[in-house]
Amino acid sequence: MKASVQISRGIESLFGTRDENIRLIETGLNVRSHLVENSLELEGDAGSVARAAGILEDYAALVREGIVFTNGDLNSYLRVVTEDSEVTLRALVTSGRQRNFGKKILAPKTVNQRRYMEAIERNDLVFGVGPAGTGKTYLAVAMAISALLSKRVSRIILTRPAVEAGERLGFLPGTLQEKVDPYLRPLYDALHDMLESEKVERLLEKLTIEVAPIAFMRGRTLNDSFIILDEAQNCTPEQMKMVLTRQGCNSKMVVNGDITQMDLPIGKRSGLLDAIEVLAGVEGISFVKFDDRDVVRHPLVQRIVRAYERYNESMGEGRQLSLKLSESPLDLAAKAEPPVSAGPLAIELPVNA
Repeated sequence: MKASVQISRGIESLFGTRDENIRLIETGLNVRSHLVENSLELEGDAGSVARAAGILEDYAALVREGIVFTNGDLNSYLRVVTEDSEVTLRALVTSGRQRNFGKKILAPKTVNQRRYMEAIERNDLVFGVGPAGTGKTYLAVAMAISALLSKRVSRIILTRPAVEAGERLGFLPGTLQEKVDPYLRPLYDALHDMLESEKVERLLEKLTIEVAPIAFMRGRTLNDSFIILDEAQNCTPEQMKMVLTRQGCNSKMVVNGDITQMDLPIGKRSGLLDAIEVLAGVEGISFVKFDDRDVVRHPLVQRIVRAYERYNESMGEGRQLSLKLSESPLDLAAKAEPPVSAGPLAIELPVNA
């Protein structure tokens, strides 16, 4: 079957750098395309051609309406719509409304990113679990900045376990804070991306934004705060319970982690896995699972994540190291979690029997 879709504007961004976007459509849907003047001719089986034509028609219509796509954003959208036949490009772009986060204007780039942001808005405790590069930390910091600037909270607490991933940094000179700062650098990077450097420094100096290792959380009650626990897969069960019970009145907490990248000593159970199983079905807690389709870094990162997943599966490594993203303990949580009566925004994690 053949079809032709007129693309009068935005042809450069549609093709992308080295034609990577149009090749993604071709390989993802098994079609061939040819540019003829201002139209793109498609050839393949009827279902694939119809799907590709629908995506391209959505693209052309959105460009006419004034939507501007960067190459990275469009590539992320196309990865989702070519793999999930239930999602249209228009629905993905328009449902993920842009929001102001300090000096950044962001919109979720995948369905799960949108679910994640909606879950944070609706729930006081959210677990975001998935591979590197899916935007878990970045979007959580963005939501925290938004809450602070709109005065919904009075401070932000960013914390993560100071677990060494094979490197020893304790010999570094300086104060205790200066010694642990290298472990917390990703959180500082996200802050500086959202706010002007001078404003970040002022907020840090006044402790309106606090970046600290988990050990600094013990014994505290964090009221009127937005708390982010990052790299939670490296918490022990004791640390996880301690942090989760710090949450005070008018506070939100987001817990992020990647269960395929643990730096705990061999034989030590992850507190993130423990919490997912223990808290399954607890009212007011939402679990959002990311997978390799949500990776929004360089396209190679998505392929790397998939390659490691296949390798771990074939090698038959221990449960914590070889957990497939499609068969994680989050599925157990989904089975136990009662239906959420929050209307159309309720998140239902897929259950893989």
